Amino acid sequence: MRLIRDWFSRTFNDPQVVVLGVVLLLGFGVVLFMGNMLAPVLASLVLAYLLEGFVRYLERWRVPRLAAVTVVFLAFTAFLFALFLILFPVLYRQLVQLVEQLPAILAQGQSVLLQLPEHYPQLFSEAQMREIINGLRRELVDWAQRIVTSFSFQSVVVVITLLVYMVLVPFMVFFFLKDKRLMLQWLSDHLPRERGLASEVWREVDLQIGNYVRGKFVEILIVWAVTFITFSLFGLQFAMLLAVMVGLSVIVPYVGAAVVTLPVAIIAYFQWGLSPEFAWLMVAYFVIQALDGNVLVPLLFSEAVNLHPVAIIVAILVFGGLWGFWGVFFAIPLATLIQAVIKAWPRTAQTAVDRA
Repeated sequence: MRLIRDWFSRTFNDPQVVVLGVVLLLGFGVVLFMGNMLAPVLASLVLAYLLEGFVRYLERWRVPRLAAVTVVFLAFTAFLFALFLILFPVLYRQLVQLVEQLPAILAQGQSVLLQLPEHYPQLFSEAQMREIINGLRRELVDWAQRIVTSFSFQSVVVVITLLVYMVLVPFMVFFFLKDKRLMLQWLSDHLPRERGLASEVWREVDLQIGNYVRGKFVEILIVWAVTFITFSLFGLQFAMLLAVMVGLSVIVPYVGAAVVTLPVAIIAYFQWGLSPEFAWLMVAYFVIQALDGNVLVPLLFSEAVNLHPVAIIVAILVFGGLWGFWGVFFAIPLATLIQAVIKAWPRTAQTAVDRA
């Protein structure tokens, strides 16, 4: 107990450690208890980080910041608008087709399950398969009923939320970019003078968050485009819908790729069965995943994200459980923040000992 008291006394005698601790506690507290209310702000910060690299590029060519922000913001808005007009109708059409074919897919899946006792009588019995099928039917019925009963209320909430995002997010993104230096200066003026350690940690985390957001956006686009081309060449049904799912799955490292493999395999199986086309498509899909993890990610992120895979998965589980989608999206930057604090902490503690 005395060792802990002595360590606590030595460490927190340094005002820089106290300032860093207070800033971290306030930041985590605000996001934890006000995360839902601040969702538009978080979305705006993500987009601002994404566009900041392009703004800096124009500034290096001696373009005034206001002009650079205006050009980048308008170009990005036009890109999203064009992407929405082109992509949304295709996704909607394929989603409607998938819903229409869902009964046939379920019927085929039921016949496949009933055939298992014939091929593997030692492992499966017909009673087990029928029990599984009845259980799946009950789950599907309950799920459909929950959707129907909550649709009228959720649809209104979703529409209102989308309207709020459409108004607030572009407004905040523009001003986050335009007045970035003023905001950082205001924040700096209201922090204590003993903020050297907090500033050091912030510079490292700020750099890594910017690299992470921009790299993740590029990764989503590349994986989506390559996957769509591959699926289209094979003639897979719902190629665009599945490619978008695969592209978005990279937001959640490791886990996302594992989860999205299931719908890809199911659609391919019900289209071709256990045929060479199915095997080659899955091989091509796994090649895309391998190239993404072993070539694309190192190229995009370099040394910006230097975390062990186990640490990444733990961060996804912890922060995702605390803050939902935003916790999953920012799991790696938040884990990087913790890593930066841990690396900086012993130096400060040792400095405190030396000062004493």
